[in-house]
Amino acid sequence: MKKKTLFRRSLLATLVCLTLSAHAGESNNLVLESQTMDRSADPCTDFFKYSNGKWLAENPVPADRSRYTAYDEVSERNLLALKKIAEEAAQAGADASLATHLVGAYYRSGMDEARIEADGAKPLADALKRIDAIDNKAQLLPVIASLHQAGVGSLFNFFVDQDAKKTTRYIPQLAQGGLGLPDRDYYLKTDAKTLDIQKKYRAYVEHIFSLLGDAPAAAKKNAEMVFAMETKLAKASLTKVELRDPQASYHLSDLNGLAKIDGKSPWSSYFDGINLPQPGEFNLAHPKFFAAAGRMLNETPLANWKTYLRWHLANARAEDLSSDFVNAHFDFYGRTLAGTKELKPRWKRVLINIDANVGEAMGQLYVAKFFGPQAKAGVLEMVDNIKSAMSDSIGKLEWMSDGTKQQAYKKLDTLMVKIGYPDKWRDYSGLQLDPASYATNNMRAAEFEFKRNLAKLGKPIDRSEWGMTPSTVNAYYNPTMNEMVFPAGILQPPLYHVNADAAANYGNTGATIGHELTHAFDDEGRQFDAEGNLKSWWSKDDEKKFLVRVKAIENQFDEYKPIDNLHINGKLTAGENIADLGGMKIALEALKKSQQTKPQAKEIDGLTLEQRFFIANAQSFRGTMRDEQLRLQLLTNPHAPEKYRVIAPIANMPEFSQAFQCSDNRSPLRAEAKRVNIW
Repeated sequence: MKKKTLFRRSLLATLVCLTLSAHAGESNNLVLESQTMDRSADPCTDFFKYSNGKWLAENPVPADRSRYTAYDEVSERNLLALKKIAEEAAQAGADASLATHLVGAYYRSGMDEARIEADGAKPLADALKRIDAIDNKAQLLPVIASLHQAGVGSLFNFFVDQDAKKTTRYIPQLAQGGLGLPDRDYYLKTDAKTLDIQKKYRAYVEHIFSLLGDAPAAAKKNAEMVFAMETKLAKASLTKVELRDPQASYHLSDLNGLAKIDGKSPWSSYFDGINLPQPGEFNLAHPKFFAAAGRMLNETPLANWKTYLRWHLANARAEDLSSDFVNAHFDFYGRTLAGTKELKPRWKRVLINIDANVGEAMGQLYVAKFFGPQAKAGVLEMVDNIKSAMSDSIGKLEWMSDGTKQQAYKKLDTLMVKIGYPDKWRDYSGLQLDPASYATNNMRAAEFEFKRNLAKLGKPIDRSEWGMTPSTVNAYYNPTMNEMVFPAGILQPPLYHVNADAAANYGNTGATIGHELTHAFDDEGRQFDAEGNLKSWWSKDDEKKFLVRVKAIENQFDEYKPIDNLHINGKLTAGENIADLGGMKIALEALKKSQQTKPQAKEIDGLTLEQRFFIANAQSFRGTMRDEQLRLQLLTNPHAPEKYRVIAPIANMPEFSQAFQCSDNRSPLRAEAKRVNIW
């Protein structure tokens, strides 16, 4: 499930993982693969190669991926596990559970390739007819409402989430959206590579219109029209960096307030269309955007809007349709944008989609086979040690006053931790699948989720809800809930093993826990208090000192240029970089705490406890990436490329140079004046 929220992170690249040795089941065995290391490299001058050199040389990016990392290794294994689960569910009898029936029916519809090919664009027919039937602008917003309910994001985004400044209630959220390219800057930049992507994007849009039946000249004209409309929306959109400021995306309003921004568009008809005639207060996240959208609604010809909506419908559902749509979508978003050579096989695409749409049904079946109480207990023990280490770290901060420290302790003490899977499974009994149409099932699942999300309004906050599915190989921190969440998918060997060497477990899973915990105190998370409210709890002087340290880490990452003279955006990646550094420092201290009650071998395979910790962390970020994907990540992703998530933190940690006895002329440490030390 992809949850639409302004403040919640889906930290896909924050995962730390490593590979088990052949005897990882034995107590205290080393959880490092020596064969993946290149011990001929100097750990002090090229630690990424030292930890991962042989793996990097032997693991080129697979044809159906744009990148291949430790995360992807685990993801591939999880997909094989889910494939077996889904195939068994598809053959289950009448006495099987609701979750089994749902997963099985969904999988059968997705694997019925012959029917999908025969249907072509037929599943879009009803929605296309509704768009075609629009005969005045008063009908535009109600049709957009119907598209939103079917999972088609057009013009803007709508969802329900906590009020960031009063987190005891849910309110509607309206945010910028309506683009087909990954970010506003793809429409506005004029360098050669961006202009080439724009050209290929317009060709893709033209191709989709031709598949919908438009004549060649009309398809080309329509593509140019869509691009022009999206460019106007892009110009009114906040940048990725601006979106990292939670205050910039919070503007409490209501229908009267929206009318002051756009007094001509019948916005109440949108809310009528989603069955919310009295929306009350809502967060109009980006007023500038909605002012521009309002002008466009009134000034752009109706025919253009109908063309725009046809495009967004077809693009949103292209991957669910026949192969001509699927291949056109992949050719642009896969090959052009990310450099991927081949389309994933159908079974993988279907499983990824089922997990996104009914992931807690799939999760029930997954958890029953792949997650036990021993793993959960071990992770909770690590969490306790890491929270204790964070508490110690706060107490030692020389730059933070006692008053602010007390508020930090309060936030740490109230932080909630979720591990493995929800205590209460989502009820999918109201979702009726169509055995004859995979695309229809995806639209029905989207509508089910839209209604479930909308139904939160007026109800108490559900603190048991999860924003990730149990099989997800990932983790997140949610500031409005003040919680960190670790699904069962990330707590599998080789990411975590109950009998593994503690140094390796703390170097990967422990650093992940520390990473998510640090997000509560990074440049975004620190703006939310212990109750999850967007409310300052800092003294002005402490805040200034903190921001000086944030600026230092921004400057550090601005210096790195991974490709084509493109540098990492220090402001865009600041939160993740703070969390990487803080997570490692806290996890290392927690490892030392753990040795007081469960001491590990001081040396294994010629490596000390601290050395094993750092190597495990570096192996968790091993990865290779296509050039196209690297450029895409640098422009749009709040995470730095994997190599820099290894070499940047240790450049600020004297503990690393001490562990590997790096002499001054070989030490990766930055000059003391440039060294970052936040948490």
